[in-house]
Amino acid sequence: MARTVDAVVVGSGVNGLVAATELAKDGWSVALLEQGDRLGGFIATEERTLPGYLHDTYSSWHPLFVSGGAYAALGEDLHRHGLEYRNGDGFVTGTVTDDGRVLLAHRDPATTAQAFAHAEDRAAYLAMLGRFLDNADAIGGVLSGEPRSPRTLRHIAALLRRERLAGTEAWLRSALTSGRSYCRGVFRGDEADVMWVPWLLHAGLSPDHAGGGLLLPVLAASLHGFGVPVVAGGARNFVRAFETLLGELHVDVRTGHPVERLQVTDGRVTGVVCGGEHIHARHAVLASVTPTALYGELLPQGAPVPAAVRDQARRYRYGRAAMQLHVALAAPPGWHDERLAGVPLFHLSDGSASTGIACAEAEAGLLPRRPTVVVGQQHVIDPSRVPEGAAALWIQLQELPFAAAGDAAGRLDTDGGWTKALTEGYVERVLARVARHAPDLPGKVLAWDAVTPADLAAHNPNAVAGDPYGGSAELDQSLLWRPLPGASRHATPVPGLWHIGASTHPGPGLGGGSGHLAAQQLIRGTRRRGRRRNGPAPR
Repeated sequence: MARTVDAVVVGSGVNGLVAATELAKDGWSVALLEQGDRLGGFIATEERTLPGYLHDTYSSWHPLFVSGGAYAALGEDLHRHGLEYRNGDGFVTGTVTDDGRVLLAHRDPATTAQAFAHAEDRAAYLAMLGRFLDNADAIGGVLSGEPRSPRTLRHIAALLRRERLAGTEAWLRSALTSGRSYCRGVFRGDEADVMWVPWLLHAGLSPDHAGGGLLLPVLAASLHGFGVPVVAGGARNFVRAFETLLGELHVDVRTGHPVERLQVTDGRVTGVVCGGEHIHARHAVLASVTPTALYGELLPQGAPVPAAVRDQARRYRYGRAAMQLHVALAAPPGWHDERLAGVPLFHLSDGSASTGIACAEAEAGLLPRRPTVVVGQQHVIDPSRVPEGAAALWIQLQELPFAAAGDAAGRLDTDGGWTKALTEGYVERVLARVARHAPDLPGKVLAWDAVTPADLAAHNPNAVAGDPYGGSAELDQSLLWRPLPGASRHATPVPGLWHIGASTHPGPGLGGGSGHLAAQQLIRGTRRRGRRRNGPAPR
């Protein structure tokens, strides 16, 4: 007999895990289906270099999760099942420029501002943070809530009451401004630009994309407030806590089960076909997939999808590709600036200047000459990840083409795609860039492992063309228009079908925001209607 549950969740990245768990906590019967051989999507920890070195293969840092609604709903249960965080309370991030200048962000904003050369910039920085914190509930509600809902209107009304029309227009202007332009307009010196504009890469933006002017104070305030928490013992323990909790809640978890298509009955999605088996959903199917896959592959042609939505899904844009590089070291690097030895996460960049060029080169199909290098040192706050006395680097490169048309430096042969030779050549370029600031690095490298854009795409079908963020996050494909102008709610135009994941609002990252939003809407809706969750399946 076909299995019947209240809800089916397709995909087990952070949003799928959150949605399945929150629904099950409310008493729903849930099936969680994952086509891969393990749960977690881009959350994994592996000994990718040498025994004893635990590398977070993909994502690693959890400020978005610990500051979001999913953690508020599930954090206590996850900690009960073994989740632990490690964090820093001093300098948590920063930037090192090509000429060796080091700008560091301390958990204390005043300590951070002391490094600014101009007194007016120190005051402007603290004022920027203070203004955001004064309006954090309203702005956070707009950025992380369901965009097209009465709740969003209430957040906007609260912003208008506090900031009046002129202040609210200033926030709107920031949302239409790039990070580069925002910093030029607010600060006399370049410290804020150098320190924070590289962080826009983690939101899928470049220094010159609209939206950066709003995200920059949000990112800065978040890092000051929540630091850079990592999971003790590796990100895999985050997934393990979810697995144990899902078991406690009797969720039907199936790995190695790709969904072939969605089942549509009388114009409503009523389940999925998985491995030839029909799994019926009484109330909802939640799909953590791209719009390309949802409207182009999973939904049958006869489904009641507006023609405009299918057309928009065909034209959905994906962003730059990325690479992960893991390096096992015999000992910690000897940084020119000794303070870097205690900083968990920092960038090698000249701010908008070099990061803007690298993004432009990548978007033109070229390997950047001077890539922005994200340097993670998780062992600084979680020594359990490396052997005693050793160290490791978690390096992320977010400015790459999927299929390079050439090398901006004119040195690497890109004709064969991400071959072993091309990967080794690019890794050599990246490590040389790091060694400018830690000259003893080459002698301490024991092994390295690279996850190329092609590897990302092969591991996760949502990483189309090596884009780990589920689609371009430019303004016209965000907020009210994410993923599609004609289908921007998590409840899709097809009854019974909900869309979650990085391709949907509030976008990429480890916050679990879309899974939380969809689950809570379903729970509220069921309670309002007084429907028995275990009633008959819709016909």
